[in-house]
Amino acid sequence: MHCRARPADAPSPEELRLDEAFAFINELRAFENISLVLSGGEPLVRPDIFEIANYGSERGVRVLLATNGTLITKTAAEKISGAGIKRVSVSIDGADAKSHDSFRKVEGSFEQAWAGIGHLKAAGVPFQINTTISKHNIEEIPKILETAEDSGAAALHIFMLVPTGCGKEIADDEMIEPKDYERILNWIYDRSIDSKIELKATCAPHYQRIARQRAGSGLETAGTKGCLGGTSVCFVSYKGDVYPCGYLPASAGNIREKSFVEIWNTAEVFRLLRDDNNLRGKCGDCEYKKVCMGCRARAYAYTGDYLAEEPFCIYSPRKRPVDK
Repeated sequence: MHCRARPADAPSPEELRLDEAFAFINELRAFENISLVLSGGEPLVRPDIFEIANYGSERGVRVLLATNGTLITKTAAEKISGAGIKRVSVSIDGADAKSHDSFRKVEGSFEQAWAGIGHLKAAGVPFQINTTISKHNIEEIPKILETAEDSGAAALHIFMLVPTGCGKEIADDEMIEPKDYERILNWIYDRSIDSKIELKATCAPHYQRIARQRAGSGLETAGTKGCLGGTSVCFVSYKGDVYPCGYLPASAGNIREKSFVEIWNTAEVFRLLRDDNNLRGKCGDCEYKKVCMGCRARAYAYTGDYLAEEPFCIYSPRKRPVDK
């Protein structure tokens, strides 16, 4: 579950108030093994973010933070630790400053992010690196993994770009080809065997198909599923809107109008996503659909239908003839 922050210098009457954030956290206690990821935008621009984190931590919610790292000062790192945040993910999108800063379009952001990581380490806060793969850094991924291992990161999560939100603005220039997705996902499988840290493919549900093909483990459904949107994960915006994930703008409701528990249990979009028999096109025919599902956000971005087939998967299901 995610809570989106809004810049402190751009207040909005629509933004969830602190008491509303607390009420939402109280609802989360109805679920077992719940995690709350404070993300954005940039969550550290919200002045009461540590109050929200501390409130969740004190009530048994596992609180995590996703940030670009540039605002993590020594004081902020100490507040992160004091608020009970269990892990911080920092976005690093290039192997060096030139690559990262050009992608982020902010000069000096690479140096600032690593300075923030240094403060997290000094405060004893576990951290991971999040990297979005695109054309500009696809060949830098091995170096980024090496750097993550050497830095003491707990994990490297590799995100496949979804053309929505900020991603939509760069999709034409930065989306990699489907065959390159397949190549990178196979590389992740190979390196996950000997990597010193956790290595995870994110927004790449067909990794679950590749892992089973490579391991020869068949079609069993045990273990991590591919697309978790609306089944194990959802996104709550700074205005209280609930979506299957942060990249799929198909509204399930708003927590100001209905309780979160009611939305989670009854929303039509969640009902449809929780039944893989609703998938259309190639995904509907695929024998791996129970462990993969395809990326519902990418399907929506390219077709307007979140149940359509995953547009960046090159696999041909056994029920269909191989494409010529």
